[in-house]
Formats: sequence, structure tokens, C-alpha cells
Amino acid sequence: MSNSSIEKNILHAVDGYQKALDHKAELEKTGTDYTEQRGKVESTIAKLHPKRLTLEVAEIIQDTPTTKTFRLVSTGLPLPPFQAGQYINLFVNIDGVETARPYAISSAPSSSSNSERGHYDLTVKIVQEGYVTHYLLDRVKVGDQFESTGPMGTFYHNPIFHGNDLVFLAGGSGIAPAMSMIKHFIKENDTDRSLSYKFHLIYGNSYVDDVIFDEELKALEEKHDFLTITRIISRPPEGYEGRTGHLKAEVIEELVGDVSNKMFYVCGPTSFHEFCEAQLQSLNVKSRRVRVECNGPPKNPETLEGWPKDLAPETEVSVTIKGQGTFKARVDEPLLNSMERNGFTTENACRSGECSLCRCKVSKGKVFNPPEARLRVTDEQYGWTHSCVVFPTEDLEIIV
Repeated sequence: MSNSSIEKNILHAVDGYQKALDHKAELEKTGTDYTEQRGKVESTIAKLHPKRLTLEVAEIIQDTPTTKTFRLVSTGLPLPPFQAGQYINLFVNIDGVETARPYAISSAPSSSSNSERGHYDLTVKIVQEGYVTHYLLDRVKVGDQFESTGPMGTFYHNPIFHGNDLVFLAGGSGIAPAMSMIKHFIKENDTDRSLSYKFHLIYGNSYVDDVIFDEELKALEEKHDFLTITRIISRPPEGYEGRTGHLKAEVIEELVGDVSNKMFYVCGPTSFHEFCEAQLQSLNVKSRRVRVECNGPPKNPETLEGWPKDLAPETEVSVTIKGQGTFKARVDEPLLNSMERNGFTTENACRSGECSLCRCKVSKGKVFNPPEARLRVTDEQYGWTHSCVVFPTEDLEIIV
């Protein structure tokens, strides 16, 4: 028997092969070769995962004296879907400086009964020593337009691995992804009554006036049995009757009981999630049961282990971007921030060392990589780093 005959017999024994041949014969009758669908897959992917969105401010809601929620609508294609807890990277131009910041979406993702997402809500709290938050809260008005990435990030509930007994430790504006999750679980429970989610939000703030969504959270807790909310104020006013202090291990254990089978989510300022992680570790919560949404680079890198001895934070060094130019940078400012202030940029999204879009190669000089850098062993071997969370400690040459 010839090789072609053997091949033919084998192919005909493959399940589905004859069906494919019959379908091919039908296509030949109509003359189609699928060229009319060329680009359909690419356009579908672009709608679900766009590189850029053009968004317009439809409404600005004053949440607290220091916090606003910006309701953004699309000026073009429908807004792509997202998981409750994800963020978008918002690009801004502040007096000629192009920069960007990631902000968690505080509105709910669509449910199966409502596939249209009319808007994204971004809840932004002022950062006194910050740069972008002052611009957004003080100068942005209804009708202003921005570009952003599509939804990104891995900080969301996975029902298969995370279960349904959930605890969210939020600090300050870290309430934004928690609010999106709460609204998502409300819709999930409305769709399927057999779901038995338990969601305990433990929300810490410095002052009573800092509590974002306070009235809305009270109404939601009263209406939905699966939801428990505990507020903790670290600097209470005289006569305050609520819970005060910090989210120490004994407080967490008192509030949630047995921690062994619970899934913890942590979101807030860097100092907040570092503190919470340490408390959970002291309770022997397994690392796989803790999800942390990092919130940017450390504020005072000179206080961290590994910072060069006697290097003052106000020291300036020279940074050369190969083939582009040279500028001065403070050693206590993330490299990406310094680049943007001097008219240079690179693709970026998370600004927390997670997405890897802003990777650059250090060809000369030394840098300080904090724990947030999340570098792989091969990155360190070959000089790659994440410009959003790395700090230059001497004169540098980099490749972007």
C-alpha cells in the first residue's frame, strides 16, 4: 500500500475528519473561502482589549472634602468589559507634562442581564504630596476628555480559587475596588440565589470625614445579608462611639473569626498594605489566601533595607536615555516620574511593578529596586528593571 493510501486511511479514521471534508465541499459550492470575514477576529479583540480608550467626564461627584468620583463615558466604541477590582491607566497632560496614573474602577461591571457598560467610575482621593490627584480634583471639569488603557489587573475575585468567604481590608481610596466587588456580588446574588457569598469589608481611615461612600455603604449593608461592614477610625474626634485604632492582628481575628478558609483582599496606600500583610502573616494566613493590590512605589525609599548607605534622598544624578537625551533626576523619585517631568516617556499602565510595560535596561550605573519591583531572576542578571518603581542611585544610562 502506498504512503498516500496509508495517510488517507489514517485521516479517515480521525473523528470529525469526514465532517470537515463534507463542510469543505459545501463551501466550494458557494465559493466562499472566508475572505469576507478577514479582520473580524482582530476587530473583536480590539473591542474587548483596546490599547486606548477616549473618555469624557460626564459627571463629577464630591464624595468627601478630599475625594471625588469621576464618571467617564466613551466617545467612541462601547466600553469593554472588566472584572470587579480592575483598573484603567488614565493619561493626563499637566501643563505640558505627559504622565499617567492607574485608578481602580469603583462602578460595577455589567451583569448577564445588562451587557452594556454605560460608564466607568474612578474614585480619586487627594494625595497631598502627589502630582496628578491635585490636577484631577482641582482643575478637571465636566466635558474634559482623556485617553486611557482598557481595564487591566489581576486584583479580582476568582470563584474557583478564592471561594465565597471573603474579607476585604481597605484603607482610604482602597475602597474603590471593594465597592465594585460589592456591587458585583449584589448582581450575582440577584441572578443566582444559590450563591452564598459572605463579604466582610473592614474599612480603615484616619478621620471620620475621610470615609468614602459612607451613606451608600450603610444602605447596602442594611439591605443585603451577605454584606458586613466594619469602619475603623485611627484619629477619631472627641466623643466618637465607633471602633477606633488600627487593623492589628487581634482586631482582624476578633472581627472575622477563624481565618483559615477565608480569602483576604488588601488595598490602600503602600504603608497600609504592608502593615496588613504583616498582620495576616502573624495570623498564619497562607500567602495564597491574600490578594494585594499594590498602590505605587514606596514613598520614602531611603528608609528601606538595601538603600545605599549615606545617599541623601535629595541627591540628584544624571540619567541618559540612549539615543534620546539626558536629564537630572532625584534619587528618591521613581525613574518613570523623572522621565516624564523631563519630556521623556515609555509605555506604562500599573505604575506598581506588575504589568512590565515600562521595562527598561540599565546599561550603565546602579539603581535601587524595592520589593514592589517584582523582578525575575533573569531581569536582575541582565539589567532589566521597571522604570515605574526603580530609583536611580548614581549616574545612569538606560535603554527604553
